Amino acid sequence: MTAQLYCFGESGNAYKCALALTMTDMEWEPVFVDFFNGEARTPAFREINEMGEVPVYVDGPLTLTQSGVILDYISSKTGKLGGRSAAERRDVLRWVFWDNHKLSGQLGTTRFLMNFLPEDKRPAGVIPFLQGRLKAAYKVLNTHLEGRDWVVGEAVTIADLSCCGYLYYPEPFGFDRAEWPNIDRWLDRISALPGWKPPYEMMPGSPADRV
Repeated sequence: MTAQLYCFGESGNAYKCALALTMTDMEWEPVFVDFFNGEARTPAFREINEMGEVPVYVDGPLTLTQSGVILDYISSKTGKLGGRSAAERRDVLRWVFWDNHKLSGQLGTTRFLMNFLPEDKRPAGVIPFLQGRLKAAYKVLNTHLEGRDWVVGEAVTIADLSCCGYLYYPEPFGFDRAEWPNIDRWLDRISALPGWKPPYEMMPGSPADRV
């Protein structure tokens, strides 16, 4: 039975998982969730994920939610993208947790407020505040990547896929790759890997569908 990833194109967290599934050569199929018309908040969807979010990964009898958990499962199941030693694996998880808390968690909110929420509903002062916190996170990542090809070790891991997810989206959210040269080079390395596609080509759904 082919595994399923409940997702939609605008979700950076789902995109991380789609990248990991593709780059580990796992069989999977996307299941489109019509988030912007409220599907994730319906009783039917909450039977799948009580948190009312994507991604959701279904592999036979197993159902997983939260991108970090799904990434760890994919890595553990395939033996790929997880680091080459126990110490590296702990460092991989350290960066996945950092991304969830410091980078993606704030980046997803900022991008949503700036691009998908009507301007008259945007809370005053929140976007500049979040962009300030994101600038600090970009600095951490850019400094860490100085002299490195990958976030952890000598090969791509789920730490890279977690941290990069939202940074490939075309909508403006206050991130200019040219200002962060180490991140810029790192993103180029990831996008040169076999199987990489931008989010709107890898998963169904995009802002253009709602125009």
